[in-house]
Amino acid sequence: VYVNYGMPDDYKELARLGVSVKGKIVIVRYGAGWRGLKPELAYQHGAIGCLIYSDPRDDGYFTGDPYPVGPTRPPEGVQRGSVAKMQLYPGDPTTPGYGSVPGAKHLPLKDVKTILEIPVLPISYADATPLLKAMGGPDAPESWRGALPFTYHVGAGPAKVHMVVKSDWSLKPIYDVIAKLPGSSDADQWVLRGNHHDGWVFGAFDPLAGTIAMLGEAKAMGALYKQGWKPKRTIVYASWDGEEPGLLGSTEWAETHAKELQQKAVAYVNSDTNGRGILFAGGSHSLQHMVNQVAAGVTDPETRASVQQRQRAYLDVKAAEKSASPMLKESAKLAGANGDIPISPLGSGSDYSAFLEHLGIATLDLGFGGEANQGGVYHSRYDSFDHFDRFGDPGFKYGVALAKVAGHIVMRIAGSEVLPMRFGDFSSTLDRYVDQLHKQADSARKAADAQHKLLDAGAYKLAADPLHPVAPPERLSDVPKIDFAPLDTAAKKLKASAQAYEKAYNARAEKGLDIPASQLAQVNQLMGTLEQRLLDEQGLPGRPWYKNMVQAPGELTGYAPKTIPAVHEALDARDWSRADKYAGVTATVLDNYRA
Repeated sequence: VYVNYGMPDDYKELARLGVSVKGKIVIVRYGAGWRGLKPELAYQHGAIGCLIYSDPRDDGYFTGDPYPVGPTRPPEGVQRGSVAKMQLYPGDPTTPGYGSVPGAKHLPLKDVKTILEIPVLPISYADATPLLKAMGGPDAPESWRGALPFTYHVGAGPAKVHMVVKSDWSLKPIYDVIAKLPGSSDADQWVLRGNHHDGWVFGAFDPLAGTIAMLGEAKAMGALYKQGWKPKRTIVYASWDGEEPGLLGSTEWAETHAKELQQKAVAYVNSDTNGRGILFAGGSHSLQHMVNQVAAGVTDPETRASVQQRQRAYLDVKAAEKSASPMLKESAKLAGANGDIPISPLGSGSDYSAFLEHLGIATLDLGFGGEANQGGVYHSRYDSFDHFDRFGDPGFKYGVALAKVAGHIVMRIAGSEVLPMRFGDFSSTLDRYVDQLHKQADSARKAADAQHKLLDAGAYKLAADPLHPVAPPERLSDVPKIDFAPLDTAAKKLKASAQAYEKAYNARAEKGLDIPASQLAQVNQLMGTLEQRLLDEQGLPGRPWYKNMVQAPGELTGYAPKTIPAVHEALDARDWSRADKYAGVTATVLDNYRA
C-alpha cells in the first residue's frame, strides 16, 4: 500500500478511500516528518513492513539537475538513517536514562521500547519505481503524487514484495573524544562545545562540515592559550561518536556524567551540518541577544555584510512572500530594523538533546545553510568531498564563518564577568508560545464546528464523485474551554521578574559591575543552573526522559520542535483534560523558574 508521507493525516485519507494497510507492507516517501515516525505509524495501523524511498519531487530531478551534473539526488541515491523511537528517548536503547558503560545493566531486547516492531528498509526511487508502477487500486490523491513518470495508485497490491532485514544486535564500543581547557578563576563552571564525527558512508556534509569548523576553533584557542590567554571558565570540546544510530555518544556521556554536568555546565554549543547560506540558531532563548551580538560581528563570506544583516534581509524577504506562515511574519516583525533576530526552539536530531531536554543545560545549535542544496545527497554515498566542494561550500568559506560564530560564542560565555543571558528574551518568547496555545484551541474549535455543519448537512456525501466514492471524514470531537489561566498568570509573573532583574542588572552595569567576588560567584552559579528549573522530574506524558517543559521534539514530528510540549501535544491529540492538567503543571514549573 502506498501511504504518501505516512503521517497521521495520510492514514485518515486512506480510511476515506476504504484502503487498509493491515497485514500489508507499506511504501512511503521521505518528507513531511521524521523518518522514524513512518514505520511506527505504519505498525500502529497494522502494517507488517515498511519501505521508505526518496521521491524525485522532493529532492531529485524535480528540484534541479541530479548529481553529478547538479546537486540533487540521483536515481540510485538511498537515504539511510535511524528509525529508533527517539521521540521516547535517544541513546543506547538498552540503557534508558543511564550511561552505557562497562558494568551497566542492559535491558533484554524484548523489553526495549525504542526498537521498532516491524522491519524497515530505505530504497532509492530507481528501486521504488517498479513497485509503484505495479500497484493498482484507487488513484492517489493529487497531493500524494510524486514526480515519477506514471500514475500513482494507493493499492492494496497487486504488487508484492519479499522483504528480508538482517540485523546485528551485538554491543560494540564507540569513541567520544573529549578535550578540556581549564579555566582560571571559575574553573568549576564549564562551557561545552560539541559536534559528532561519525557519518553514513563518507559524511562530508553530515557531519564533517561541522567537525572541521569545531576543530578550527579548538586549534585557534590552543594557539591563544600558548600565547598566555586563559578563559575564566573551563572549556570542554567534544567530538561525539555514534550520533547517526541514535545520538549515542553524546547521550551516554551526558547520562554517565549527569550529576557533574548539572553542577558545572553553564552552556552547551552544538553544530552538525554546515554549508553556504544563512545562519540558523536555535536553543535557549536567554542566549538570544548574545547570539545576535556575535552574528553582528562576523562577516558573511558571500555578501561581505554581517551575518546578522544577511539573516535579517533573508527573514524580511521570506516574510513578504504570500506563503509565509504567521510565525515567520511575527519573527520578521520582532526583528524589525534593529531588533534581535529570534532564535528557534529545538526538537531533536542532533547531539543537543541530552543537554537541553534531559539535563536542563542552556543550549545553542548553530549552522549555516539554505543554499548548499545538500538535501539530495543527505545520508547517502553521494555525500562526498566532490559534492560538498562543488555545491556545499566551495572554498570552505562557511566552515570558517561557523568557526568564527561558534568560537566567539564559546569564548564570550567562558570569559564574561556575568554570564551573557537575558531572561527578558525568554519571557517574551514564552508569551508568544502561550498565545499560540490559545490560537490553536480556538482554531480547533472553529474547525470542529465547521466540519460538524458539513457532516450534519450531508455535504461530504453529496459532493463525492459516485464513480470514485470517498467516505466522509471521521467526526471531530467538540472542543471545550481549555483552562489556560494558570499558564497566563505564570507567564505574566515571569515577565515582571525578568524586568526586575534587567533593571537591577542595568543599574549595576552603569557602575561597572562592581560586584563582590562571593556575590558574583553566587549570581553566576544561579544563572548557570537556571535552565534546569524548566525541567519537570516526571517528564512529558508518556516520555519521562524528556523533562524540559518549554521545548522538546514532537511525539508526532520527530526532529521538529513542540513548544510547551505537554500542553501542545494534548491539544493535538484532542485530549482536553490532559491539556488542562499540563497547563497547570507547566505553570508550576515556570513559577519555580522565576522564584
